[in-house]
Amino acid sequence: MRSRNLALACSALLFGFVSLALPARAQKKDYLSDTEAEQIRDTDTPSQRIKLFISFASDRIKKLQYEFDHPGDTLHRADRLDAMINAYTGCIDDAADLIDEGTDKQQNIRDAIKDMQSHGPDFLAFLKGLEAKGGEANDHKDNLDDAIDSTTDAIRTADDAAKELAPPPVRRNPQ
Repeated sequence: MRSRNLALACSALLFGFVSLALPARAQKKDYLSDTEAEQIRDTDTPSQRIKLFISFASDRIKKLQYEFDHPGDTLHRADRLDAMINAYTGCIDDAADLIDEGTDKQQNIRDAIKDMQSHGPDFLAFLKGLEAKGGEANDHKDNLDDAIDSTTDAIRTADDAAKELAPPPVRRNPQ
């Protein structure tokens, strides 16, 4: 009996060490669908990942517009709206983080930066418009404030990255 308990304890200890030694798999973000997470995993460049996160954020904005324009479906509406706002915030935050990382590594993310600079102000205008409307949007004020702050930070990050990135190489004619 005692040797069995000792063997069980050793096995549990060995399992614990083995599980710590294995590399952690990338976990799916809870605000991405399985298809979206797969698209992120399958992209080759940081620029493409950033553009995907921006397109996912755009999708969340469109869904929010639809929800606020069609208030008829009240079943779990508050939870649904909060989840959409938080999902938008997560997408924008991830895009901004990838821009920061790409800037630090001097990767070619210029197209993604331009994408953020062109879409970010539209996202920000929509979110501020929701906040200004009041009414139902007041019920989600904390989440909206977080989304506005994240969008403002992402735009600032993109602007800073555009200034910090080294210019693209100049190709010269050999003539």
